[in-house]
Amino acid sequence: MSTVRAPSDPNAAASQDAAFRTRADQVYAQLKRDVAEFSLVPGDRFTENEISERLGVSRTPVRQALFRLQQEGYVEVLFRSGWRVLPFDFDQFEQLYDLRMVLETTAVHRLCESDHRVDRSLLDSLASIWLVPAAQRSADTVQVAQWDEAFHCALVEAAGNAEMARVHRDVTDRIRIIRRLDFTKQPRIDATYDEHAKILKAIRANRGDQAAMLLRAHIETSQAEVRKITLHQVHMARHAGRTRRPGR
Repeated sequence: MSTVRAPSDPNAAASQDAAFRTRADQVYAQLKRDVAEFSLVPGDRFTENEISERLGVSRTPVRQALFRLQQEGYVEVLFRSGWRVLPFDFDQFEQLYDLRMVLETTAVHRLCESDHRVDRSLLDSLASIWLVPAAQRSADTVQVAQWDEAFHCALVEAAGNAEMARVHRDVTDRIRIIRRLDFTKQPRIDATYDEHAKILKAIRANRGDQAAMLLRAHIETSQAEVRKITLHQVHMARHAGRTRRPGR
């Protein structure tokens, strides 16, 4: 005699799926932070169990997050031996920097056009960070790196093209770890303050060609620094990060 099973509650199943997706998103975001903050560096190996135990979640959301990171080129699965953080793809970084250059120089030209409506309050908020006396500049490398990202994203968003801003955010996300390495050096932080200030002043004066020229030089300098990055620098950055966060 066969047993008749009561139909499962579709709402409960949907709720469980949503919970798994939420946890997978959280794991995904944390692992990306680990890479960006050098807790995980190219060549590091780990297992799903290790991540599950560290983050206090089951293996299912961990596996979902890792497959997503694999598709984005951050990690690879190793046959019967867990996962590995992939080496930097410097050819891809070069291409992403080229795309960033096109997006940002186009944006600043639009910001300087007389018939283009610009959110002046946005420019004022950027000025409050970058147009300050040297004595008021931040020495916090993590904070300055975050402000740098926000500066460039704000310029593109202010241009008013939502699709351009979306693509630029994606590029920003993919080059974040390289930019963080660039900000481990104090001279680069000082230069960023100086260069951002000049770019902002040119935009506020509606000098589009000058703003684009300054921005291009600024990005090219950062791109040149990327070419000098070595695995030794990555491991030094991890050591510095652990020193800054002793409780981690």
